[in-house]
Amino acid sequence: QVQLAESGGGLVQPGGSLRLSCAASGSIFFINSMGWYRQAPGKQRELVAAIISGGNTEYPDSVKGRFTISRDNAKNTVYLQMNSLKPEDTAVYYCNSAVQIGPRTPSYVYWGQGTQVTVSS
Repeated sequence: QVQLAESGGGLVQPGGSLRLSCAASGSIFFINSMGWYRQAPGKQRELVAAIISGGNTEYPDSVKGRFTISRDNAKNTVYLQMNSLKPEDTAVYYCNSAVQIGPRTPSYVYWGQGTQVTVSS
């Protein structure tokens, strides 16, 4: 099994910054991708940022230029640097990873427990 442990959420004022971390552990053969999703009350979970094994990244327009995803392959850890935060960024942020647990196994998607990010004055 694979576990994803998130950290770094909290309360921040509009315009402020936060850095989220997510460390993957367990039976990991290869990590194909890691990313962050968020879910605000009454809304669907949405992609915030993703990074694949080759280093390519993906962001929705709502966070482009403000959020940056990065990855430390040696530590199986992904980071999300969030700058210029807005009240509409308030949500529970979930770490997500597509992991192979063996050389000839498909990728399975794992989720973290989520960390609350609140942007408010």
